[in-house]
Amino acid sequence: MQPDTKEINRIISMSLSEDIGKGDITSKITIPEDKSTKFVIRAREEMVVCGIPIAMEVFKTLSNKIELKSEYNDGDIIKRGNIILQGEGNAIKILEAERTALNLLRQMCGTATITRKFADLTKGAKAKILDTRKTIPGLRSIQKYAVTKGGGYNHRFCLDDAILIKDNHISVCGSVQNALNKAKQNRPEGMKIQIECDTIEQVIEAIENGADIILLDNMDNETLARAVKITAGKIPLEASGNVSLKTVRGIAETGVDFISVGAITNSPTSVDIGLDMDFD
Repeated sequence: MQPDTKEINRIISMSLSEDIGKGDITSKITIPEDKSTKFVIRAREEMVVCGIPIAMEVFKTLSNKIELKSEYNDGDIIKRGNIILQGEGNAIKILEAERTALNLLRQMCGTATITRKFADLTKGAKAKILDTRKTIPGLRSIQKYAVTKGGGYNHRFCLDDAILIKDNHISVCGSVQNALNKAKQNRPEGMKIQIECDTIEQVIEAIENGADIILLDNMDNETLARAVKITAGKIPLEASGNVSLKTVRGIAETGVDFISVGAITNSPTSVDIGLDMDFD
């Protein structure tokens, strides 16, 4: 899901305010106000690029006279040395925008790149890679957008998006059956119910009590395969927990429909991107 203009402006405004403070004192005392410069933002490693329009908007927010262009689109795979974005304009404004633009770009490219690695490892299996709500506060919308550009899919955006009965809900309700019955009685019309199960016994209980989707939490591959066999394709299954680049292929081969990966948004590796200026 691509963030709307209002959401993008919120993130940019928050990030610029945090970084600039009362102004870039160093640039103001060392660079003439009317000095113009060219610049490039370059990839220093191979990556899935994401966040180009947002990075452009960071510069435009500080000066709509900065000229910008890019040869790439979000989701493209680029090589080390490729120029992601280039532009020309007021040097002070470019320097004020630099860190915010790079921070957001690195975050989004990092998320898209790690998601692509997970997605590539599941090729040939039916499992789709899902994100979670384990995101950086304030940046969820752009992280979830980046997931889609890396070949992943979005799970619920926030708590009002979907019903997901987790272990603590079950604990409060007393059982899988009680939790499902409560949810079915009170759910908004047409909204499906997903429930988290830790054991095969809970999976059977969930099936018998009308769960629409089952989340299989922290199960080993043998147990995941058993759950797939029991449900026989009648109920979508999502595997979660202990998912890494080393384990995701084996999980996918059990036959689950979805694999949720907190690491793609909770702790994505930041990619190496730099901005270089030319005062010619």
